[in-house]
Amino acid sequence: MKNRLKILRAERDWSQQDLADALGVSRQSVNAIETGKYDPSLPLAFRIADLFEQPIENIFLRM
Repeated sequence: MKNRLKILRAERDWSQQDLADALGVSRQSVNAIETGKYDPSLPLAFRIADLFEQPIENIFLRM
C-alpha cells in the first residue's frame, strides 16, 4: 500500500526512530511501512493518523 508516511515524518524533522518511539513500534516496522513492504494493522494505522492529525485516507493511499 502506498503511503505518505515518510513525507509527513520529514515535515516534522523526525527520524524513523522518533516515529517508532511515538507509536510504540520498532524502527524496522516504520521503515517497512514507509517502503510498502508491510501494511500496518488497522489499529496502528489509526494511531499513525491520530499522531499526524490527518484522516487515515490522507496517509494511506489506494493504488
